[in-house]
Amino acid sequence: MAARGRPRCFDRTAALQQAMEVFWARGYEGASIADLTAAMGIASPSLYAAFGSKEQLFREAVDHYVETDGSGCWRGFNDHPTARAAIAAVLEAGAEASTMPGKPSGCFIVLAAMTCSAENAELQRELSERRRSLCDVVRLQLERGIARGELAPGTDAQALAAFFITVLQGMSIRARDGGSREDLLAVARHAMAVWDGLAARVSH
Repeated sequence: MAARGRPRCFDRTAALQQAMEVFWARGYEGASIADLTAAMGIASPSLYAAFGSKEQLFREAVDHYVETDGSGCWRGFNDHPTARAAIAAVLEAGAEASTMPGKPSGCFIVLAAMTCSAENAELQRELSERRRSLCDVVRLQLERGIARGELAPGTDAQALAAFFITVLQGMSIRARDGGSREDLLAVARHAMAVWDGLAARVSH
């Protein structure tokens, strides 16, 4: 016998996309249930039935962002022939992703739970861990560049990775404050000038 119960009358993935954009634009605590249900086109009972809670909806929205709008920056990061090319590409992609037409400005992972009340500290911590993990990805790429002779053996890969991640994440704040794509691309070019200054020491 078929299971009884009212079938869902909405597209769950489409609803999740809309919720993601609300969280992206307003942050976790700034997004009310009324905001979310209006954007998703469903009533609050349907939201809770499909996603369990606002917190769980947010976590699914984070994963959805990483798999969709947020995936472009890091795609192929380890496939570039040089570490410099990889860093330049991710900074350029970050500038473009932070200023996508029709999307909230900046990066969801950077902005959606930057500050939270104590009761939501766990969500803030989870996004912080995601951001820190990207620093490790960059550090490993830099260490490969040092091993290949792109940078001097004494280069501090950890500090340099933190620098580039800070630039990348700072682009989100700049974009949210109204910075244009051209502004952010200029920031990326200046950040790469730091690389070129360090690389110049290799031949000395």
